[in-house]
Amino acid sequence: MSPAQQSAYSRLYDSFSYPFSETPLQREKDSENRDLIVEIGFGMGDATYKIAMENPDKDYLGIEVYKPGIGKVLDRIEENGITNLKVIEHDAVEVLKYMIRDDSLAGVHIFFPDPWPKKKHHKRRIIQPDFVALLKNKVKKNGYIYAVTDWENYAEHMLSVFENEKDLLNKYSGFAEPQQWRPFTKFERKGKEKSHEIFELVYIKN
Repeated sequence: MSPAQQSAYSRLYDSFSYPFSETPLQREKDSENRDLIVEIGFGMGDATYKIAMENPDKDYLGIEVYKPGIGKVLDRIEENGITNLKVIEHDAVEVLKYMIRDDSLAGVHIFFPDPWPKKKHHKRRIIQPDFVALLKNKVKKNGYIYAVTDWENYAEHMLSVFENEKDLLNKYSGFAEPQQWRPFTKFERKGKEKSHEIFELVYIKN
């Protein structure tokens, strides 16, 4: 971690995080009736804190295991006075399984998950039928799942997996049009510089 990230992590983690637990998440009393949106694997969190800043009426929870990214997000939370974003440093599958109640999430964001480009590693990709079924159970009726990748092969795989989950409705025909409210990230700009196409998927729970 950079010195700034390390400082933010040391000073702010306890204030802006939830510890992992095998019991359902207990949110603050003033947040219980607010929409909760989870971001899985936020990386350096460039989009994460900006979305939270632009939507102060909603609560956001970022799940990540990459300490420099967590440190950076905590630094941005302090710098911008953000009060509606917290993090959990733990495996996303276990967090969803144990801490998130069924039918409780207003939305899920999965921005540029690790594509594991080698064929022998495809089984490591997070978007798999069991995982999408888990996500679907956690999202409430009319809630959404929004996934983005710049790997065409992974995008086609994602589309196939989501289309086979009968309780999810594709908001578009095939891939979605760019969602203007999602901030660009440095990672995404680098991909565009390499002429990578961006593939977006938006599904609504029936």
